[in-house]
Amino acid sequence: MITTHTLVLLVEDHPGVLNRVVSLMRRRTFNIDSITVGHSEQPGVSRMTIQLRGKSEDIEQASKQLYKLLEVIKVIDLEATEAMIRELVLVKVAAKGAVRAEVVQTAAIYNARVLDATPNSVMIEMSGTEEEIESFLTMMRVYGVREMVRSGKVALPRALGKKTDSQPRQMSSLAAD
Repeated sequence: MITTHTLVLLVEDHPGVLNRVVSLMRRRTFNIDSITVGHSEQPGVSRMTIQLRGKSEDIEQASKQLYKLLEVIKVIDLEATEAMIRELVLVKVAAKGAVRAEVVQTAAIYNARVLDATPNSVMIEMSGTEEEIESFLTMMRVYGVREMVRSGKVALPRALGKKTDSQPRQMSSLAAD
């Protein structure tokens, strides 16, 4: 059965790592729904969050192949029940006169915050689950969305000691620093 999986990778922060990871996924014919890359709490280590769909056994095989990439330190297949998964949206909404107060009030219901305002529009930031973002955008479309950008999903396990695909590999190049 095809399900959505969230893979979290810790990788050495080197040029070309993202390309190698995405190429591996392409070769395995996975369609990546979301990918986010950023610094982690460890200097020289980046965290990739990849959301994709596939059969559990195919995802497990891909995880094993990811470990063959020298820069990959750790791969975790997070289940939705054991992770906090969020994304961010910035949206510019048409808001003139009396409508502006309605837009700001609606944003407050979703715990969104106003970042910028002009005489004709309001820019709002909101973070949450995919469902919360979709609900918020449905409400904002009523007022007229002028521009919008969504981040990819980011995820962290709820607690330490949860399921991982295997033990982390030692970082030989970073351990010497």
